[in-house]
Amino acid sequence: MDVGGHETGSTASDEDVVALVSEGGGPPAPATGRGTTRRPRGAIAFKLGVSILSGEFAPGDVLPGEIAFSEALQVSRSAYREAMQVLTAKGLVASRPKTGTRVLPRDRWNLLDPDVLAWAFSGDPDEQLVRSLFELRLIVEPAAAGLAATRRSDEELLQMSEALALMKRHTLATEEGRRADRLFHNTILRATRNDALAVLSVSIEAVVSWTTQYKQRMGKLPRDSLPEHVRVFDAIVAGDVEVASREMRILVENALQVTREALGSRSGKAKPIKRRTRAAPTG
Repeated sequence: MDVGGHETGSTASDEDVVALVSEGGGPPAPATGRGTTRRPRGAIAFKLGVSILSGEFAPGDVLPGEIAFSEALQVSRSAYREAMQVLTAKGLVASRPKTGTRVLPRDRWNLLDPDVLAWAFSGDPDEQLVRSLFELRLIVEPAAAGLAATRRSDEELLQMSEALALMKRHTLATEEGRRADRLFHNTILRATRNDALAVLSVSIEAVVSWTTQYKQRMGKLPRDSLPEHVRVFDAIVAGDVEVASREMRILVENALQVTREALGSRSGKAKPIKRRTRAAPTG
């Protein structure tokens, strides 16, 4: 199978890696001088991480060896080794004696790692990844909102209220507004009093952040989601488990629809998608 211009399971050429790491976006080229070891390591990890997440290097591909890579990019071998340690820790690659450093299967990747998410959304994210992330949110966040409705503290309600006020003041088009959005979702997860869910808060926060930034980059933030957030908050204040869960599900589903539109506009296949609205009360 041909991926990114080379056969899956093949060894990428030094020229391929030089082009991938030294061209395009990402961190600026490191300056020479004292205290710069961390910067080339970060640049190498960033660009190779982006290349793996985007499919330039496919699972099974073998990356060039330490000596060839370091000489081709004029970076120290220690910087290369440190960058490989970063990618290894995130489940993207594995090194074996005599076989070199190989890209691992996708199901080994730590897709909830904030750095991995940043690499995935630095360009055009994979549709499968976007769908998987929103499916995770749909599994976790409605249930979390329901738990928060009965377990939240007054302090957490105050934090949610302040986050909503900041979102209204700054909007999601600004970093201040996006930071408030992350705080709102993070506080709900912490308010569940569930340690396992709390562990997911950093990852959920990163997913919320990067998908919002991607939609904005693609010019897809026409919808004001603040009223949806307010309805979630009102249900949590009222201690209404069912409504809190339902309103959070609507919020996440609508966010997914806007993201799909952004992905569609990228490929020229954008289609208007009807937003979910609140169901009329029954009984």
